Amino acid sequence: MVTPPNPAPSGQDPAAVTVWLCPNEALPPLLADTLARQWLDHDERAAGERLRSERDRRRYRVARVLVRRTLSLETGIPEAELDIARSAWGRPYLRAPQGGFPGGEERLDFNLSHTDGINALAVARHGRVGIDVERLTRPAGHGPEAVVTVFADEERHRLRALGEGRQRRRVATRLWTLKEAYAKARGIGLGLPFDSFAFTLDDAGRVVSFRPPEDDVASRWRFLGFEAGPDAMVAVAVECDGRGEHTVLVNQGFPWQQGPGRRLRFD
Repeated sequence: MVTPPNPAPSGQDPAAVTVWLCPNEALPPLLADTLARQWLDHDERAAGERLRSERDRRRYRVARVLVRRTLSLETGIPEAELDIARSAWGRPYLRAPQGGFPGGEERLDFNLSHTDGINALAVARHGRVGIDVERLTRPAGHGPEAVVTVFADEERHRLRALGEGRQRRRVATRLWTLKEAYAKARGIGLGLPFDSFAFTLDDAGRVVSFRPPEDDVASRWRFLGFEAGPDAMVAVAVECDGRGEHTVLVNQGFPWQQGPGRRLRFD
């Protein structure tokens, strides 16, 4: 039986969002299989078995093991004892145990994204969180640039002004990841029309303004975009709750233990 070390919660700034960027190859297939058998619940294992290709099944096991290991580090609850449920929109969430979480948190929120071998997981101790990761190297016609018709008018105008080429692709990818992260934090996903809200970016790709949908307010949210290596972009959206300035602690690899990480500030 594999029993990795399971230290208590790290004591990091409770307002921080923790992000793990974990490539599929960070967890050998045999180990991923073993941990999945030990940690995943019946419904998770059954969902994985329904996937047709071994490649998809392996990606699924790594992603779900990543979620349970990270949540265990954050809460101190053993991986197999975490109670993960789904909302009416299908968004996974962590149910608090009777008596609350061992660290005293009222609740934790988490969100998972993956693309072409990279898993990105965000965990927030206060407020909702969403994350998205996208490759810049997807074939033409398959990346965010191919779906700019669903963007808001001001975003499409900015992209048209850039012309064709790498810079346009980078801006389109950044906008797409921000929109995905926000929609996932809201818990609505693609049920939220992407032309109902808009981001304005500076020349460095930072968010300088956010026009929310009619049912939301801009001051409720903070955003951050950053790169995961030379060919992938990540965006994080987190709900503000007035408990201090939010930061993001970015870790690489599989979370056997809490790492020092790289601390970034929201835009």
